[in-house]
Amino acid sequence: MTRRAFEACQTATMSTIIVCTDGSDLSIEAARRGISILGPADRTILVAVHTDHDPTMVTGAGGFAGPTMTQEEYDTSMATATAAAESALDHAVTALGIDGAEREVLGGGDAGPAIVAFAVDVGADGIVMGSRGRGGLKRAVLGSVSDHVVRNAPCTVVITGAAAD
Repeated sequence: MTRRAFEACQTATMSTIIVCTDGSDLSIEAARRGISILGPADRTILVAVHTDHDPTMVTGAGGFAGPTMTQEEYDTSMATATAAAESALDHAVTALGIDGAEREVLGGGDAGPAIVAFAVDVGADGIVMGSRGRGGLKRAVLGSVSDHVVRNAPCTVVITGAAAD
């Protein structure tokens, strides 16, 4: 972020910011730092994302392979993933002390596109998220949620890491 962009954020009041978290200490600290950069917001939405399981685990992929789990096991697994995301949001609200923050669990697909689509839907002015700081090869192979969000978000994006000041 350039100095001019940083100063503009400091003097503006954001209407809606999205704060992404997975409940980890890194994401909580990233949220704290990012919120301090963006400044006050009229509406803060804490977001946690869980990826859905592949439905072919229940239906089978065709050929000789059959399903690897029952519908009940699939439903239980999805409920567990949603509960873990909700727990991460509860932890973030407590750790950050954000009164009146909304909470949203996003599911399905990849986290990056889900966050960008949600930002578009709510008309977000800013997104705050952490980055694990994977190197070039790991990022190329595994992808980067923060990279996708920075390149595709319709608003200001603040990415902080463990060593950020």
